[in-house]
Amino acid sequence: MADGPEEHRLRALEERIAAAKKAQAPAPAKDEHYSLAQHAWRMVVELVAGLGIGFGIGYGLDSLFGTTPILLVLFTLLGFAAGVQTMIRSSNEIQAQRLKAERSAEDEGD
Repeated sequence: MADGPEEHRLRALEERIAAAKKAQAPAPAKDEHYSLAQHAWRMVVELVAGLGIGFGIGYGLDSLFGTTPILLVLFTLLGFAAGVQTMIRSSNEIQAQRLKAERSAEDEGD
């Protein structure tokens, strides 16, 4: 089959292929897990901030004008809607970043 010099070249080639495959291996899933948790907390904070700001504005206006629950409920709902809209915007941003990273990885692979 393979003689001495050709066998040596074949082993060297196999080692180079193994090193190239190892270099292109994906990053550990542990980093991605923490990244996803950070994005989830960001969205929770955005929703709670929207609710809190809406509640605060509604409560302040109710105490200022003497209308007890009307503006509180209205602005709390508006704050919730704003928080959801901000969460959707953040998720679209995260998705765009992930797609950009996948495209760049595909381009490097070609």
